[in-house]
Amino acid sequence: MSYFEMIDGKGSYNKRVIFEDINFRIGKGDIFTILGPNGIGKTTLLKSILGIKSLDEGNVLVNGKNLKNLSYKEISKVMAYVPQVHSYTFPFKVIDVVLMGRSPHINLVDIPEEKDIKIAEKSLKQMGIYHLKDKEYSYLSGGEVQLVFLARALTQEASILVLDEPTSHLDFGNQIRFLKTVDKLSKDNLSIIMTSHYPDHCFISSDKVAIMQNKKFIDIGSPDDVVVPTNLKKAYDLNINVVKLDNGRKICVWE
Repeated sequence: MSYFEMIDGKGSYNKRVIFEDINFRIGKGDIFTILGPNGIGKTTLLKSILGIKSLDEGNVLVNGKNLKNLSYKEISKVMAYVPQVHSYTFPFKVIDVVLMGRSPHINLVDIPEEKDIKIAEKSLKQMGIYHLKDKEYSYLSGGEVQLVFLARALTQEASILVLDEPTSHLDFGNQIRFLKTVDKLSKDNLSIIMTSHYPDHCFISSDKVAIMQNKKFIDIGSPDDVVVPTNLKKAYDLNINVVKLDNGRKICVWE
């Protein structure tokens, strides 16, 4: 039994079909990256994976259970979401933002207990940002904010993390640091599904890659098999070569 599986997924937005015939499965500790240009439907696909949007056709299975039969609270105990854009509505302290990840485990009218605070503090330490816990998160850098929301997702104690273009607003250094953090989390048996604009990143922190174009996955498999010039040409309409560096890592170069 696969840990997470989408079978014949079809979804739409404003009555327009965004994706169809989507099939994939991942196991514990896998990192699955979905590549594709802007507006191709990656975010809509992620929302369908999470149950935020209902599929028009097909099924999503988590540990063999159909997502359609699970409540939002049950889903939140299994999957945690880090969106692409964060809005700073109130001047919350970092620890308060991270504690929000405990909401699937406590009642709406309850306040976090000591055990919830300890779980949140553990997540902050895991992300290396415990020293920021009493700062207002609206004053943090983009890289720090992304780590705060990743810590919130860890505090949720879900086994699957769903990340929507998590590096799109980060500088180069923070992109690499974030991907290394994701890679480390996968080694703790967390399964990760994320979207990205950067084919190079798949060579840093992915076990499986899919390229989305024309409503479907045009290819799916290992980074070495999928992130190749022919597929990149189909996806981005550019001549992109894949170059192997002296250290063995591959990068994508526009010709």
